[in-house]
Amino acid sequence: MSQLDDDIDSLLARYDPPLKTLARQVLALVRELRPDFSARVAFGWNTINFHHRSGFISAIYLSHGHVSLVFQDGRLLDSPLLTDDGKVKKVRWISFSPGDTLPVDEIAILFAEAVALRG
Repeated sequence: MSQLDDDIDSLLARYDPPLKTLARQVLALVRELRPDFSARVAFGWNTINFHHRSGFISAIYLSHGHVSLVFQDGRLLDSPLLTDDGKVKKVRWISFSPGDTLPVDEIAILFAEAVALRG
């Protein structure tokens, strides 16, 4: 087991089983779609952050009740899946609750666009 895997387990230990399962599903999807991303846990933010060689791209944010896939340059991405709270100037996200279906193709497109913006 790697240090990253240990860190992910430690982060997810704070949450109930349905949320852990959902977070692992989102994490597996990111890893499948973008094996070129490196990951790092930020315990203070409750996130798993993803970087491309061009910089920070995205994060999985855990909160009690939902998991969000946050896009650093989300304001520049055009997708009806993305939302925000009206307070942030840059990021937007897709929130998931346990039992939701992950929109694989749409997320793949958003990752491609996010990387291109950083390119």
